[in-house]
Amino acid sequence: MSEWVKSERQVERERIRRTRARRSASVATLSTVVFIVLLVWVVTNSPGWPRVEETFFDGEQFLKALPDVLDGFLLNIKIFLIAEPLILIVGLLVALARGITTPPFFPIRALATLYTDVFRGVPTILVIYLIGFGLPALRLQGIPSDLATLGVIALTLSYGAYVAEVFRSGIESIHPSQVAAARSLGLSHGRTMRFVVLPQATRRVVPPLLNDFVSLQKDTALVATIGPLEALRQAQIHAASTFNYTPYLVAALLFILLTIPMARFTDHLAERTRRRRGA
Repeated sequence: MSEWVKSERQVERERIRRTRARRSASVATLSTVVFIVLLVWVVTNSPGWPRVEETFFDGEQFLKALPDVLDGFLLNIKIFLIAEPLILIVGLLVALARGITTPPFFPIRALATLYTDVFRGVPTILVIYLIGFGLPALRLQGIPSDLATLGVIALTLSYGAYVAEVFRSGIESIHPSQVAAARSLGLSHGRTMRFVVLPQATRRVVPPLLNDFVSLQKDTALVATIGPLEALRQAQIHAASTFNYTPYLVAALLFILLTIPMARFTDHLAERTRRRRGA
């Protein structure tokens, strides 16, 4: 069997595409650099810049606050890594519960619906207050007293409702013929969901799930309202002692360094899904 060889016309087309791509990338890079340089020049030469620089861009305060804010940011990451799998589990279970149509299980479906309605309607920061201050006030045995743990519980309850709706939309996007075909082969409802519906639905909802987790990473800073020494709280302590807001800039940069790669990865997955569907 002879090996396939590209024609000269095909080779020329690919060479032209590569040349155009390099030219476009060069023009985009040059225009971006010129724009940034121009923007920096305009900002740094504005009348109020010295005061802004002293208040938000103090190099000495930046270096002084960086170790403590970075140490607190590790707690933010820890909260995120613990809450994320819990949110996925809660969201999936609630989505499956809302999909139950059997009459005897109507109370379960109603509770799942009530959960999503309540926790999607209540602001996340209010849920953190209710869990962080309300649960310890009950003084019941077995209730955790660690503030970071209470923050994880609050974020899980709040974001679990949003993720449940994402999963439910993915499940409902699967064509009914898929379910009918699986049931005609003798699969039970549970096996149909496990082997046919959920694998397809999960692939479809990965991009929106990642968007929710980008928001979750930022909202771990809300846990500072109940006291844990995470990045925002450490920045508040430094800012309160110096009346300089550079520590807040340190915390913001740390969150940006983590969330931007996640956002770009989400865009990459969304684009790959679009190409796969031939859009």
